[in-house]
Amino acid sequence: MKDKYGQHVSVSLHAGHIAEVIIDRPPNNHVSVTLMSDLADALEDLDKEADCRATVLRTEGKAFCAGADLVSTDGDHGIENETSNPLYDQAVRLYAVQKPIVVAVQGAAVGAGLGLALIGDFRVAAHEARFSANFTRLGFHPGFGLTHTLPRLIGHGRAELMFLTSRRVKADEALAWGLADQVVNLGELRDAAFSLAREIAENAPLAIVSTRKTLRGDLATAVREATNREFVEQAWLRKTEDFQEGIRSVNERRLGNFKGR
Repeated sequence: MKDKYGQHVSVSLHAGHIAEVIIDRPPNNHVSVTLMSDLADALEDLDKEADCRATVLRTEGKAFCAGADLVSTDGDHGIENETSNPLYDQAVRLYAVQKPIVVAVQGAAVGAGLGLALIGDFRVAAHEARFSANFTRLGFHPGFGLTHTLPRLIGHGRAELMFLTSRRVKADEALAWGLADQVVNLGELRDAAFSLAREIAENAPLAIVSTRKTLRGDLATAVREATNREFVEQAWLRKTEDFQEGIRSVNERRLGNFKGR
């Protein structure tokens, strides 16, 4: 199934009923509408693949995913549409996948990249991993359904702390919070993710899917509702001076000089 899902997503099947999905979009694996659509296509096809019982999702490069490229001029990040966000349509598809996903996080998972990490049931992280919901540092509102999925995972207080400070959470702190499920050396990351996926896949596949469905409930619907709200807030914030300053300041690696307008 390699090269079936566009330029940047590849899929392979391994012994033990494990699928491996790899995102490789240098240099920072920025999300885009096309990339997330290709990923959703791949995961939906794996739902239909009898030989797949669990999936390892990982990315190539130093960063897991540095979020959306907000300075892109091609519109493929999905934020320039005034009435809907096609990127978030793909996010809902990712949360509607039926089979369990183990995400391997080797580096920075930032913004929408954090949202991508949270589509998984479990996250195995390297010590170098960093998790950041840096939207307010950009003068922006959180997106990708994170206003629902992050509090659901780590609690309201810790999620609010991440949103309002835009701080980077290191791997060990992420483990203590439940944002990561295991922390390993970088060289052991892929094997550790496969080990966890294999432990899942050793069990009865129909029971796995059934149990996961019960536990997740109406998660995809909740993500849809969250992204609808997130998009409304992002639409007006995108027009502010603070948003433009936020983009400049992050690109220039400095604190923003925000004016509240």
